[in-house]
Amino acid sequence: MHQRVLPPQRPERLPVLRHLDPWLEGASRNRGLAVGFAALAAAAVMGVSEAAFWGADAALSQAQARHQARNDGLRLRELLTDAETAQRGYLLTGRDDYLAPLHLAERELPDVLSRLRGQYESSEWEVLVADASRRAGEKLSELQLVVKLYGDGTDSAWRGLVESDIGREKMQAVREAVAQLDKHELSQIASERDAVFRSLTYGRIGVHGLTLLSLFGLAVFLRRNEALHAARREHAQELAQERDRLDGEVVRRTAELTELARHLQTVREDERAHLARELHDELGALLTAAKLDVARIRRMTKTAAPEIDERLKHMSELLDQGIALKRRIIEDLRPSALSNLGLIPALEILTQEFAQRSGLQLSLELADVPTEEAGRLALYRLVQEALTNVMRHAKAKHVRVNLGEADGWLQMHIRDDGQGFNPDAVGTGHHGLLGMRYRIESLGGTLQLLSAQGRGTLVLARLPLLAEPGPQDAPTVTAPGELGAAAPAPPPPA
Repeated sequence: MHQRVLPPQRPERLPVLRHLDPWLEGASRNRGLAVGFAALAAAAVMGVSEAAFWGADAALSQAQARHQARNDGLRLRELLTDAETAQRGYLLTGRDDYLAPLHLAERELPDVLSRLRGQYESSEWEVLVADASRRAGEKLSELQLVVKLYGDGTDSAWRGLVESDIGREKMQAVREAVAQLDKHELSQIASERDAVFRSLTYGRIGVHGLTLLSLFGLAVFLRRNEALHAARREHAQELAQERDRLDGEVVRRTAELTELARHLQTVREDERAHLARELHDELGALLTAAKLDVARIRRMTKTAAPEIDERLKHMSELLDQGIALKRRIIEDLRPSALSNLGLIPALEILTQEFAQRSGLQLSLELADVPTEEAGRLALYRLVQEALTNVMRHAKAKHVRVNLGEADGWLQMHIRDDGQGFNPDAVGTGHHGLLGMRYRIESLGGTLQLLSAQGRGTLVLARLPLLAEPGPQDAPTVTAPGELGAAAPAPPPPA
């Protein structure tokens, strides 16, 4: 009952879409190049930045070590100088509080010497540092010995040590070693500072260069992107024009198919009417003449030959059946009631005959709505096709046919309480209602088929009303009682 229409074949690929292929490939390729270039530029900037950082960090670490070595050398000289000054103050005054710097040197000097030896280990300054450490230790021991002798009261002994040049020579050696180390560290610190400056300069130049390169790449990308956008706008315009052309082609083809369907339906009905007239005139005349001849022969041979009379009676009955068959075929081809009596009487006759053949209950609610000849014929054929499908497939018990006016439309409802079906699951090859759909749509109307498993089926047709107003308060015609008592309407299908 539900029909599917295959769409017309389309070209394999539209020319405009084939024209878009190079642009799509170029856009994808440019997007990949842009992403790759951006990733490469980011990696290069990060590499330059990291190289500059680690270079500066290494130079700063070396400079810090140089500063620590210089500070240790200066601290060595400071401790020995303060200790020597404290010894002399103690010798002059005899007061123990002057010995505080000497005690401080005794505590700190071993650590300072140890750090110096560790810093210059395995270097060309290792021998000088070892000699300075030895002389510093000897100088501290000499200062401690003088203080001890002074405390013991041996004036000649400590005076002899003080007046000798041993302590001065040791102190001078330590000063010279510290001066050389300080000069060396200052030069190294200057070198490390230059290294830091170079690392920062290289990083700055690298970042600036990569930034300029990135800006250049961005400019190129923006230019290419603008070109791609322009091409996309152009192709979008071409695509819109192609779409409009195809829409116009679809509208034109739809109008042609609608007109063709209307023409085919008209030709079909004309052929049916012509065939019905031929059957009525020619075949009807032949059958009637044959029946009259048979009746005349029966009167002539009724008494003379009883056996022949029986044969002629049987032939007369066959002619009556042929005449009835001819009349039924003519009514199927072109219902005379529709042309002579109108739509409502024709539908009453059609449904009454259907109820007698099928044994189903039919309920009619037919309003006298003005229709044109093509509309009356389309509605009659729709009811005829729908009832045929109900008898073949629906397994229904009750059918309701309704004709009326609603929302400015002429509406025809044909509802049954049968088993229903899934319209989407209906295969091809069912052309009855599909042809009716084209017939209704060719008249400016619509046809809907609503059904579901176990919920029955509803066929809803809508046609535009005639421009001239119809009769007011049109009566509603109900089918005669022999069609069966009116049963409650089944629930609308889901």
